[in-house]
Amino acid sequence: MNAAALRAQPARGVGLLLLAVSCFAAMDTTVGWLGRRLPSLLLMLWVRYGMQALVTGVWVLLDARRSGLARPAQAFATAHPRFQLARGVLLLFSSALTFLGLQHMPVPELTAINMLGPVLVTALAAWLLHEPVSLPRRGLLLGGLVGALIIIRPGSGLFGWVVLFPLGSTLAYAFFQLLTTKLASTESPMVTNFYTGLTGTALLTLGVLVTGLDVWGLLRGLPPLHLALLVGIGLLGTVGHLLLFLATSRASTGTLMPLLYVQIAAATVLAWWVFGHLPDFWAWVGMSVIALCGAANTWLSLKGAKPVPLQADTVPD
Repeated sequence: MNAAALRAQPARGVGLLLLAVSCFAAMDTTVGWLGRRLPSLLLMLWVRYGMQALVTGVWVLLDARRSGLARPAQAFATAHPRFQLARGVLLLFSSALTFLGLQHMPVPELTAINMLGPVLVTALAAWLLHEPVSLPRRGLLLGGLVGALIIIRPGSGLFGWVVLFPLGSTLAYAFFQLLTTKLASTESPMVTNFYTGLTGTALLTLGVLVTGLDVWGLLRGLPPLHLALLVGIGLLGTVGHLLLFLATSRASTGTLMPLLYVQIAAATVLAWWVFGHLPDFWAWVGMSVIALCGAANTWLSLKGAKPVPLQADTVPD
């Protein structure tokens, strides 16, 4: 089936996207639960990125074989190795802060703050790339930040200094997205995701060696349930990105992008089921403001623009 025929399947694209954001919400919920029971978050990050590098690497090789490349290694060629490295470092930093934040904050509230990413990208593009920002988009940027403040409520003592984790994660992710946009026109999304996983795995392996973490000893000593959930975190993150990649081949960016904010709802349902936590009234207000401002900002970005492929790392993880 050719690309045009695939693009004419919006219902399948939407279904795949909803499955993808459900994977990300399930991964964050699992990280929040398992992270409080594991002796090391480094182990969790190492497994998550190692599985992404392995699965996407196999995917690229299989795709190269289907394409008939004489040398499958050519499929991993990249025109911007330094940008790929920087992108991998930024996503690893963002993921590490998110994993840390999930040990101290409820999943729905943290997810909503992380969803400020697309709005911050607009601000950074105006600052660094001197792109014009219309008055409505300035208002949406301010609205998204107000939504975050409603959730955090500075001075209330509700979350305290731990809000620096999701805020730092979101800022790193915004820079990551700027690099993603730069690479989108020349690099394959799957190859880019492979290098992201490879960079994270390499840096985390270095961290394992420096700290002397006994990875294999820890894995052997884990209860079966904890080991299964640890593997599940890696699979959920990787499968989520693959589903997002497949969704973009079947539906337009304009159809898919506003639905990314369904992840907030999925995270809320899972947090209630696993932790018995429901956001309070003001948290609901703040989460709604962020989702509405983010969706409206996306709509303005797409209005009148040429369709641009949605990258498989649009959702923070």
